[in-house]
Amino acid sequence: MKKILLYCLLIMMFAVSFVKAQYTMHKMIHVGYAYQNQSFGEIGGRLLFLKTDDVIYRIGASALMGAANSEFAIMPKVQGDVLINFERNVDLYHSYYFLAGAEVTTKYAAPKIGVNLVGLLDLTAGYAFALDKKGINGKELKGLNINFTLNIPLVLLNDLIK
Repeated sequence: MKKILLYCLLIMMFAVSFVKAQYTMHKMIHVGYAYQNQSFGEIGGRLLFLKTDDVIYRIGASALMGAANSEFAIMPKVQGDVLINFERNVDLYHSYYFLAGAEVTTKYAAPKIGVNLVGLLDLTAGYAFALDKKGINGKELKGLNINFTLNIPLVLLNDLIK
């Protein structure tokens, strides 16, 4: 399981170095809620890559924190997403994007689909496949996966601080 997570991190690092030269990159932090047989709070960082505004790529890493079987637990998570909106030269239509992606933790892997609103709010759902039968604190994490995430661009935070 740890090898899978390590391989995902290596692939992400390779993708960042390859894509960075061809695409514009923006850094973001995100906070949110994730349901995976338990409720988890999420905090992490993402890199957003775009050449035009109709197809956007994102990769990120975060920590899921919550209680499982009445014990506090923290899980690392890596994720990758593609956001798509093919309406060109019309800003109003870019207030939403369709989102497809996947997330992997040390306990489960979950493909997901959803929608991104105004580039800031993600609403996604998917199905998680357990990678570790022991789960977290004795609770196996598989089944319905729901995420609600707020993305905050670091440029926005910098402007608010000034």
